[in-house]
Amino acid sequence: MTSTGAGGRIRMTTDDTPLTDLDRVFNGFSVDDLDAAEAFYRDVLGVPVERDDEPMGLLQLRLGNRQVLVYPKGEAHRPASYTVLNFPTDDVLRTVRALADRGVEFLRYDGMPQDDLGVVTSGEGPPIAWFADPAGNVHSVIELGPEPGGGDDSINETAGVGPGPG
Repeated sequence: MTSTGAGGRIRMTTDDTPLTDLDRVFNGFSVDDLDAAEAFYRDVLGVPVERDDEPMGLLQLRLGNRQVLVYPKGEAHRPASYTVLNFPTDDVLRTVRALADRGVEFLRYDGMPQDDLGVVTSGEGPPIAWFADPAGNVHSVIELGPEPGGGDDSINETAGVGPGPG
């Protein structure tokens, strides 16, 4: 089944796709050192991590009802050129302080209106701060506030928009 969206674009609904299990779609990214990644995500960020050492070793980050695959590439790894994960929060300043207390260093970008903590709090878009994992992949902490209607598993449309990397 198709429908016409904004600008006359035709969109395919799930009835028309051969991709039958869209509720279980997941993404992934690479790291150079799986042990360092596991320690960072589990011990520093507090993310539930599952490790599967067969056949090549993988991590699964459990982010609510989503999973993100982290796989080793060793010396072939190159950090992503975009923000890989956006971690929503109701209070970005409190979250940044708590992560900084755990040793997370927040990134600074030339020309960005960042405060002493590295948080962009002026300009367009929600308050946001960026940090890198041990492999150099950039992630953000972004203040989205509660979802309208109390739902917690839809993505705020501003999450991937605004200044910053990628």
